[in-house]
Amino acid sequence: MNVKDQVIAIIAQQAVLDVADVGMDSTLQSLGIDSLGLVESIFAIEEAFDISVPFNANDPGRTDFDISSVAAIVAGVERLIAEQRG
Repeated sequence: MNVKDQVIAIIAQQAVLDVADVGMDSTLQSLGIDSLGLVESIFAIEEAFDISVPFNANDPGRTDFDISSVAAIVAGVERLIAEQRG
């Protein structure tokens, strides 16, 4: 399973949706994921990829990690994986 598919699977699980219902242009809000679901998604992504996501749940607007869409999250995860593997 590639990064994109795995991130989509995690987000779908948090949104209690079928993977097919999660598009790359979907926003977390459009998928019905609230702030708690977002935090749980971030934790699940960190665990799945053994990375640390620079995300402050108390101040989500002040982060370098773009959560504006599924595509942005996938790109961010891919970037973090590449940075950590050097």
